[in-house]
Amino acid sequence: MKTILCYGDSNTWGYNPTTMGRYGINERWTGQLAVRLGNSYRIIEEGLNCRTTVWEDPVDGSYKSGKDYLAPCLDSHRPIDLVILWLGTNDLKRRFSLAPSDISTGVEVLIKIIENSASGIDGNAPEILLLSPTPVGKPVDFHEMFKDAEEKSIKLHALYSEIAKLHGCKYFNPSEIISVSGIDGVHFDLESHSKLAEKLASIIKNIFK
Repeated sequence: MKTILCYGDSNTWGYNPTTMGRYGINERWTGQLAVRLGNSYRIIEEGLNCRTTVWEDPVDGSYKSGKDYLAPCLDSHRPIDLVILWLGTNDLKRRFSLAPSDISTGVEVLIKIIENSASGIDGNAPEILLLSPTPVGKPVDFHEMFKDAEEKSIKLHALYSEIAKLHGCKYFNPSEIISVSGIDGVHFDLESHSKLAEKLASIIKNIFK
């Protein structure tokens, strides 16, 4: 059985932009991915609302930093065959005032933590599948929070792609197949969760074929 850790933010947690609650376990992309891959795979959800790459959030709490929890998370769930890493959207918040290159540097720090861990098979590092943040829209619910983030978010694909090449990670840009909901400009509707699960299932099967 292959163990896959999905490490992300509210879009991995399953935030529903319509209800502002959480999609059901079989609705969010992680749950749908588990169904598509079947019993030969174990999917571990590690999504947290407002999680950043490495930045402590002065409003939502220092524990929102993806860096702080990553090492114990890897150790807790080892041995892990693959880590799907999907963070960076919350780094776009106005309160952080980060350049796109700062955000990509943050995700590179996380990649290095995974690479230097012994959380994979036989004490090696697990494989990494890096996903870039999907460009944000013009938020309604989060207008002030993500003000001026759209232009920055568009630049992240190229930066993440280069980091993936540098570290030999697998890479996928979700914006090839999905886009954010027009309701809040940050999260995804059910159709997008389904499309993402279908695509990731295909990528993962190719990784382990």
